[in-house]
Amino acid sequence: MSQLKQTLSDNIKTSMKARELERVKILRNVQSVVKQIEIDRQTELDDAQVLEVLQKQLKQRQESLTIFTENGRDDLAAKEQFEIDIINEFMPQQMNQDEIMALVNAEIAEQGATSMRDMGSVMGVLKNKTAGRADPALISKMVKDALQG
Repeated sequence: MSQLKQTLSDNIKTSMKARELERVKILRNVQSVVKQIEIDRQTELDDAQVLEVLQKQLKQRQESLTIFTENGRDDLAAKEQFEIDIINEFMPQQMNQDEIMALVNAEIAEQGATSMRDMGSVMGVLKNKTAGRADPALISKMVKDALQG
């Protein structure tokens, strides 16, 4: 069992003992998504793949949070924010923009990338280096800017 899945299970048990029912519900929801993907793929997910699932769960909730906030549904927005906060506990420390830019520049220099045609190979390497620690959309924008600029 991957370390991240074990941590998730341990947190569910701890939260159950502490009678934190809302927290348990959210953690079980995430755990069930992971298990469903494992069943669908007929394989056990490693930490990197579990991290991808967590990122997707976060992204869905952040999109919902934006929609609820824009439509004045503060009650639903607060619920989404609570879920985001709990899922974020399992995410690695996020990189700041300066760290990401340094990685982008280093990878472009290392590959000798000069045009947008090289973007795919640069992004492929950066995606692995920053897994779970940076938003892929932000990385993509930075790479695009650097290659055009």
